[in-house]
Amino acid sequence: MQQDNRRNGNGSDLPNPHFHSTVSLHKLRRLNLLILFLRFATFCFCFASAVFMLTNSRWSDSPHWSDYDAFRFVMAAALIVALYSLFETGASVWEISKGTTLFPETLQVWFDFGHDQVFAYLVLSSTAAGTELARRLRDTGTCAAAKAFCVQSDIAVALGFVGFVFLGFSSLLSGFRVACFVNNGSRFHL
Repeated sequence: MQQDNRRNGNGSDLPNPHFHSTVSLHKLRRLNLLILFLRFATFCFCFASAVFMLTNSRWSDSPHWSDYDAFRFVMAAALIVALYSLFETGASVWEISKGTTLFPETLQVWFDFGHDQVFAYLVLSSTAAGTELARRLRDTGTCAAAKAFCVQSDIAVALGFVGFVFLGFSSLLSGFRVACFVNNGSRFHL
């Protein structure tokens, strides 16, 4: 009789390893929504940075962004991080809607943490290089002749830096999830 009940979905002798109270489920949902917000904000700012850099040479007499290695680095890093953040935004939506991760939990936790770290350093280094080049262009007088080019370059670099800030906070939360996984065997902190 007991076996028939289990087969029909009426019960199980195995305890649920991830039982959570209603309060803890709300906390987990808020944490997942915060991660979703951070990843979407990272996407928006990095994508805007790439667009600003790509559209920075509309005038024939102004310098072209692709003539400068640092600005090419800013554009490429912003675009790569925007694509990664778009993927992670989709993974976060999947996790919130389905209640499970896109990849197996172990892989997802380490994937998020490792990639957040790598891409945060990538976008930080590109914005640092872009900031130095923008400062050098201003010091050499290039910005006096091509003011719009310099302003748009500054905006692209600033947007990339804001994208780094959001990705940095996301990286902290993915690090927290790794610590929870190592301690509890689950990405949940409760």
